[in-house]
Amino acid sequence: MAEHPHAQLVRKGYEAFSRGDMDTLRTLLTGDVTHHFPGDHSLSGDYKGQDACIEMYQRLFEETGGTFAVELRHLFADGRGHVMSVHHATAERQGKRLDMDGGIVFRIVGDKVSDLDECVGDIDRLNDFWS
Repeated sequence: MAEHPHAQLVRKGYEAFSRGDMDTLRTLLTGDVTHHFPGDHSLSGDYKGQDACIEMYQRLFEETGGTFAVELRHLFADGRGHVMSVHHATAERQGKRLDMDGGIVFRIVGDKVSDLDECVGDIDRLNDFWS
């Protein structure tokens, strides 16, 4: 059975992100995309628009000296414009190590991602890592 086109879109986004290919990633996002990054730390908040999202993604790599990595584990599509991902993230920063599961609920409009709601396995650990 072929993977749903919305799941293929999200998979392509994970692959581009993992390569640090922000140009490709930008082509997968609507102009008014919003990424909701969880927690209570310097990176948490709502990033609105392609530029703001791409800058935040670049900052993930910069703040971790290029160690930030995500391994996509699962994708679930509902066929109605939503994809849910499960991934494992790792990174090192200021003597701290991030090693946790998380996921994102993607909203797809047409053939692009319009909204990303990110969730993590341990919000306190995430806050500690980025603080």
